[in-house]
Amino acid sequence: MAALPQVVSKAWDDREGPVVLATVDTAGATNAIYATCVKKFSEDKLVVADNFFNKTRANIQGGSKGALLFITNEGKAYQVKGAIDYLTDGEIFDDMKAWNGDRPGVAAAVVNVEEVFAGAEKLL
Repeated sequence: MAALPQVVSKAWDDREGPVVLATVDTAGATNAIYATCVKKFSEDKLVVADNFFNKTRANIQGGSKGALLFITNEGKAYQVKGAIDYLTDGEIFDDMKAWNGDRPGVAAAVVNVEEVFAGAEKLL
């Protein structure tokens, strides 16, 4: 797996508000959601807690890759793209349950870093 460039890793720690997670269904229809329960598990894995997914869950289970978009406090936008693992047990799932509070935490959706953009500029 590729790792987040250092500038993007630091930007993640300075992000503002929710992230946007986009997926596609098997027919190619897009779906985007706001997500507030997120964490950088490692430099190559960003986790979104599945608290209330519906279409997103179906899209991931159908094999969709994803794009995760976030903005920093300074207004810089970054996008991370990659395959998504949908985990209902194991180390990453257990970690998500620890920081997700009293929300459902059905699964940990893990965006594996493959491509990274700063606006239109491809960084990775």
